[in-house]
Amino acid sequence: MTEEQQSEELKNNVTIEEAGPCRKKVVVEVPEEAVKKAMDEQYENLRKDAVVPGFRKGRAPRRLLEKRFGKDTSEQVKLKLLAEASEAALKDNELDVLRDPDIDYEKVELPEEGPLKFEFEIEVRPQFDLPPLEGIAVEKTKLEVTDDQINREIEQLQKWSGLWTPREDGAIEAEDRVTADVVLKVEDVEEQEKLNNIEIFVRPNGSVGNIPVENLDELLIGAKCGDKKQTTVDVPKTYFKEEYRGKKVDVTIDIEDIKWLKPAELDEVFLQRLEMANEAELRERISDTVQDRLEQQSRSEMTEQIYKYLLDNTEFDLPVDIVADQSTTLLQRQYSNLLMRGITREQIEQQVQQLQAGSEEQAKRQLKTFFMMDKIADKLEIEVSDEEVNGHIAQLAIQRQQRPEKMREDMARDGSLAQFKLQVREDKCIAKLLESAKITEVEPKKETPKMKRKAVKTTKKVVKKTTTTAKKKATKKKAALKKETEE
Repeated sequence: MTEEQQSEELKNNVTIEEAGPCRKKVVVEVPEEAVKKAMDEQYENLRKDAVVPGFRKGRAPRRLLEKRFGKDTSEQVKLKLLAEASEAALKDNELDVLRDPDIDYEKVELPEEGPLKFEFEIEVRPQFDLPPLEGIAVEKTKLEVTDDQINREIEQLQKWSGLWTPREDGAIEAEDRVTADVVLKVEDVEEQEKLNNIEIFVRPNGSVGNIPVENLDELLIGAKCGDKKQTTVDVPKTYFKEEYRGKKVDVTIDIEDIKWLKPAELDEVFLQRLEMANEAELRERISDTVQDRLEQQSRSEMTEQIYKYLLDNTEFDLPVDIVADQSTTLLQRQYSNLLMRGITREQIEQQVQQLQAGSEEQAKRQLKTFFMMDKIADKLEIEVSDEEVNGHIAQLAIQRQQRPEKMREDMARDGSLAQFKLQVREDKCIAKLLESAKITEVEPKKETPKMKRKAVKTTKKVVKKTTTTAKKKATKKKAALKKETEE
């Protein structure tokens, strides 16, 4: 019998069965001859090194070796055959597995005669067809920076740089800042809580001390120094402060001082503070900032449309166990976040079903997106080099004022580097799809309060950056002047 015929004769018998979504049941039978051959080889190797009383090294008979080392030898042969046979079964049948085989080694026994039989289940990558990737219909919001936008940004800058000024007529108005003595009487608590000279901002949903007060502006607007205002608050059962949670609190406010935010004048002092030569330069800087923000917003909207197109037009089952693991991870993260916000375990337990449903849907979306983008990357032959990853890390490090090499070390240590590389690849996939997308320009949506708040936040960052730069330059000049004086 030739070596090739012998190899064919000793080939394992493998059967693949469906075992659920993205799951296969693999049944393996290792021929008796293969088991015997593995056992012979193991004893032959053992004989070379085994020390048996009364026999020279390498001369001990098989029966004595079996008597002394039989149990350990059988276990070693079994583990070796299981590992080799399971690996060969996956490779020969081209199963694209997501995890290593979960084999219960304790339940598998090496037979004294006959073939070795065992089975296991394995999760495999989902098989599906991608929708057409060319000419995806995408809407792009027209980018237009208007004078009104710039004026609003300047007004916010003026407010942010403004001064709190006493009210001349003495009557409270919306957005004012009030200084007051406050008394809180908490339900079922004998002693009153007194707070002196605290600041209260007159807003629809403000707070007095640690007590949230709805329609606070309606309570205070029109009041003057020396007036007292009272209200009773039903504190929510989910409130983060346990001592007030779910209780009635009587609030008494004794008004002492009223101030309003007087915006800074758009004058030379204001412009110098921002390191701007004139108003035209300020408007140009703000225009650039708004333009960048609009471009980022437009890009984000188009990216979401690509994701939605792919998710809506791709159907496939997901591996149940992996969805469960991902869902559990997300649920644990939500649980921790709620605890950090001061919500008790008992309150969280009441929302567990809702949280579980939400985390499962989120897990499914994340996994489905991952498998789709992975397949798109293969189809479009998109890869990410270490240089590209390092470049993106460097950009992120600059934004966070960290050293790139330190950031990369931290990411490698906490396991986020691999995920970061996947995100870079995903971004490249989206960019490639947008290159061939059928893009239609549309009019911008009406600006919402949320968008306005974001705009203000962005503007504040610009001011902070320019102000910080100015402070640094002033510090350098001061240090240089000091040095010249000492010399």
